[in-house]
Amino acid sequence: METGDSRTRIDEFDPGNLKIAHIVPWNASDDDLLFWKQIGLRWVRLEYGREDPNVDALRKVQERFAGYGLQIYSARHDIYRSLRIQLGQEGRDEDIEIFQVFVRSLGELGISVGLYDFHPANTYTTDRVERQGDIPREFKLDDFRNKIEKQQFDREYPAEEMWEHYTYFVKAVLPVAEEAGVRLGLHPDDPPLAMMNGVAKLFIDYDGYRRAEEIAGGSESWGLKFCVGTWIEGGEGMGKDVFEMIADFGGRGKILDVDFRNVSGPMPHFVETFLGDGYVDMYQVMKALRQVEYSSGIVPDHIPELEGDDKVRRAGAAYCIAYMQALLRRANEEVG
Repeated sequence: METGDSRTRIDEFDPGNLKIAHIVPWNASDDDLLFWKQIGLRWVRLEYGREDPNVDALRKVQERFAGYGLQIYSARHDIYRSLRIQLGQEGRDEDIEIFQVFVRSLGELGISVGLYDFHPANTYTTDRVERQGDIPREFKLDDFRNKIEKQQFDREYPAEEMWEHYTYFVKAVLPVAEEAGVRLGLHPDDPPLAMMNGVAKLFIDYDGYRRAEEIAGGSESWGLKFCVGTWIEGGEGMGKDVFEMIADFGGRGKILDVDFRNVSGPMPHFVETFLGDGYVDMYQVMKALRQVEYSSGIVPDHIPELEGDDKVRRAGAAYCIAYMQALLRRANEEVG
């Protein structure tokens, strides 16, 4: 089909198109895997917990998912969240080695993206509020500072020290990722605050990501796990808005995975919303990703809890995925 500017509209499942996916745990039931297949999913982001990262164990998961037509495009192993790694404690090399084994396994299995974040001592939520019958996450900065925040460790961890710990980690894992043909996507800090519970947070704005990119030294294996919800929580304080970030990092092929979520407004107070109910036009976000020819995965983030839904929130996920499929089809028509 021809588009308005004479470019041929890309097929929804073309390898060069972005991939609507869902976050699925390694031990998902057969019924759940069948359900994801039934609603039209072909790709998943694997949550691997702290399971055995060797290639044979991971291959069994990959083959089981493939039996339902589900291809793993990215994966996360939670060992990177070890406080020994993130706070620079004794024994971190042992934990880093586990992450390195995981990355090598991804490469051997053709899973091209590994994921991580770097925000110990985080507080995601100050309350849950009824919005339209559902009870989504709420964050109020005043409530956090005055009612919730407390120093979580025996001392404070300032920003420059946290940069040292981050640098140590990425300098150890990026060479392994490069050799394995795997790219590592870094999630921003949610919510984007400079200090929480006595620990500095680094990836709270454009400048933080730029510094991380400089530390990576031009490595092809470094990139973003771009969380739209986190970015719009920060509003003008992020340095670049969500569309400028997509144009910059996405235009250079540095966005490796995307979390798709909307909120009621920027800090100091926000409530998570359904995709079509927040303050950002999510169609324009989808369109911007197509315009930079982003071709990796995009998942619905923080699935809404609906009355009568099951533990994996099938109804909420199906709603989000169908909404995203409609946005993508419209973007394909408009962009090509």
